[in-house]
Amino acid sequence: MSSSAADPRPSEILRTLALPLPPAPKPVGAYTPFLRDGRLLWTSGHLPLLPDGSLLRGRVGADLDADAGKAAARQVACAILATLENALGSVDRVQRVMKVLGMVNCTPDFTRQPHVLNGASELFAEIWGRERGIGVRSAFGVAALPENVPVEIEAIFEVD
Repeated sequence: MSSSAADPRPSEILRTLALPLPPAPKPVGAYTPFLRDGRLLWTSGHLPLLPDGSLLRGRVGADLDADAGKAAARQVACAILATLENALGSVDRVQRVMKVLGMVNCTPDFTRQPHVLNGASELFAEIWGRERGIGVRSAFGVAALPENVPVEIEAIFEVD
């Protein structure tokens, strides 16, 4: 999928947003942060890593409301962007977001997991446009996540 010459490049949009990306996450276990096979790149589950390398923590529905959870998902998307830049050299090489899977650490009565995941999906749409930046998605609640983070997200991208 190509964009017209008048459209800004995803890297330019990212620069315009002035998002401070965290450092690309390094594995803390027996896994790799991304795996590429041909035109597909999978990311491992990413956490809400802040620019200083610390993690955002809390449980949605108890410590955080739905909008704070959405902001945490946006921060996870920033960590995924850092991994993409590390893996590909530039977010310009992403052709399409194929799939996003998100887990929300939440109370049993919290039911707005899709709203929380919109934090990541909306950022991807800002960067790559709605057609290329929105793929299929699953969002569900879980009883706990590593380090008591509010959101963990993994994604699949088509790349050149």
